[in-house]
Amino acid sequence: MRELTYYIATSLDGFIAHGDGSHAGFSEDPAYLQALFSQFPETVPSHFRAALGIEAPNQYFDTVLMGRKTYEVGLKEGVTSPYSHLRQYVVSRSLSESPDAAVTLVSTDAIATVQALKTETGQGIWLCGGGTLATALLTAGLIDRLLIKINPFVMGSGIPLFAAPISTCRLQLSQQQRYPSGVMLMD
Repeated sequence: MRELTYYIATSLDGFIAHGDGSHAGFSEDPAYLQALFSQFPETVPSHFRAALGIEAPNQYFDTVLMGRKTYEVGLKEGVTSPYSHLRQYVVSRSLSESPDAAVTLVSTDAIATVQALKTETGQGIWLCGGGTLATALLTAGLIDRLLIKINPFVMGSGIPLFAAPISTCRLQLSQQQRYPSGVMLMD
């Protein structure tokens, strides 16, 4: 069974983006980004990969899941297929059709879709964003791994890591890594 990983950056107070979807305040330290890009090259959007000289094959994931708001960050910039090197799924109840043939729109029963994806063969599945989607998938017991980049700043408000209250669930810290920028990667 394939593993579903919620791999995302957060502020110390648990926000993954500002209310408008922007990411001001998150570390842009070149050494930190280079380390992440070499470890997880598939998490770099396609339109940045060439500009950054990233040609490495996918290390962990071959599929990406996005909530609508996460997907719309790139869509506002005209990017309709942000991760063309991965199978792309956008979960949305409000989009009527996918803006790109390479992006599969999931408008009903995201839980069943993720359950089916997990039974396929291949690399892991990356949940790259959507606090609402993350809440639904964690509540359904479908998230296997949290890989969180905790950035050393307080955002105050914004889009939370999980969009709704969730039941207490015990996690086990398997490893942690601190970057010179102060970001902690918790697994």
